[in-house]
Amino acid sequence: MDKLQRLVVNGALEKKAFDILALDLREQSDITDCFIICSGNTKIHTQAIADSILELTYGTEYKSTAIEGYSAGNWIVIDLVDLIVHVFQKEVRSYYSLERVWGDAPVIEMITG
Repeated sequence: MDKLQRLVVNGALEKKAFDILALDLREQSDITDCFIICSGNTKIHTQAIADSILELTYGTEYKSTAIEGYSAGNWIVIDLVDLIVHVFQKEVRSYYSLERVWGDAPVIEMITG
């Protein structure tokens, strides 16, 4: 796991994100190298997870180019160029099932909880 991936995972863990999954997309996508997918229980929880990730990456060489879905808090996407973070509420994650869509991507790391 590289430095940016570790920062994102640490930020998610600080706010008690669960079912954290990092997928290596270098062979499957030209958009990004990695997805990190994690879950929160509520809108406030997913927003807190996103805030923590943004705080840890702020002031580093890793700049977010876009943040989508923050206001609704169901599915927050943070684009860090080489890595895209998906912070889901549990039931929304289950519905969209990105793990299944990108099922052929190698898993870099999985942290359940």
